[in-house]
Amino acid sequence: MRKRDVKLDDKSSTASNQRAATVQMKEGKPFRRWLKRGLLSIFIIFILMPVLLTKLPELLQHLVYTHRIRVPFFVDLSQPAEFSLNHTINMYLTSEEGISFGVWHTVPESLWKEAHGKDLAWYQNSLGDESPVFIYLHGNTGTRAAPHRVGVAKMLSALNYHVLVPEYRGFGDSTGEPVEADLTADALYFYNWVKARSGKSLVVIWGHSLGTGVTTNTAAKLTEQGVVIDGVILEGAFSIAQQQIRDHPFAWYYWKFPGLGLFFPEPWAENKYVFPTEENLKKMKSPILFLHAEDDHLVPIQVAQQLYKVAINAQNTDRVKLVPFEGSLGYLHNGLYRDPRLPDIIKKFVLSL
Repeated sequence: MRKRDVKLDDKSSTASNQRAATVQMKEGKPFRRWLKRGLLSIFIIFILMPVLLTKLPELLQHLVYTHRIRVPFFVDLSQPAEFSLNHTINMYLTSEEGISFGVWHTVPESLWKEAHGKDLAWYQNSLGDESPVFIYLHGNTGTRAAPHRVGVAKMLSALNYHVLVPEYRGFGDSTGEPVEADLTADALYFYNWVKARSGKSLVVIWGHSLGTGVTTNTAAKLTEQGVVIDGVILEGAFSIAQQQIRDHPFAWYYWKFPGLGLFFPEPWAENKYVFPTEENLKKMKSPILFLHAEDDHLVPIQVAQQLYKVAINAQNTDRVKLVPFEGSLGYLHNGLYRDPRLPDIIKKFVLSL
């Protein structure tokens, strides 16, 4: 009996040890799995991504403009009526050989009924009716059909203004690829196209986000040619000169991890994206209205305040205005068009021109 007891104890001890080893192995597997995942993530974030962004300029181009993200999806941009813009016509202009960009032209509220069923020639002729004409240069990502862009067009039309919303090359249904110099060239072409048809009508350029960079580039180029735009509105204006990589207006497209600055040493200085807003403001002679939300999550309000100072130093407080919108309203970067005070703000600015 004693021998049997000893053998039973040995078997029991062996089984117990095997179970303990199995448990330890099972407990170790999750740790090794997470360790592998962690090392892979570190490799992707700190090695692969910096290399890709350094070696593939076209990837950086996409990250800056995100022009291939064409939201809303599955829409026909040639049919503005699908977005409740029944008094709007779609057209395509050619700024250079091989480059065609789409444009929406929304007429003033007073012409809504008359515009029904009219052709492109009628819309173009209507630009000379002496109603103010707005050229709206939108921000990066998406198309002219984005809700906040449609909202701006509706608001301006209700104020009895013409609104023209061009699509940048490479965006929406436009051909080509977006490069800063070419975006500026297209904007210059479009401004001159509008001026040739608008007669004595005021022409105002409203730039939002990325569009503020294109707008000030355009205004500075025109100033060098002796042309002063009747009025300029800068909504959510950014400044590459002011914003470091962590606060850069396009930085939200990059992973925000410790050590980011070591791997992304101001890539903007080594590529095609300059947008020298501050330098442009020093050259501009047009009346300027800055619009900015205090809770803007992409461009801090302090950037707009600094740009405002640059602009008033170049001109004066009578010709340059800054209108901030309370952060408690939750407008962030794209929501200012919802503010009920905005129509009166715009109307007052237009009357001052």
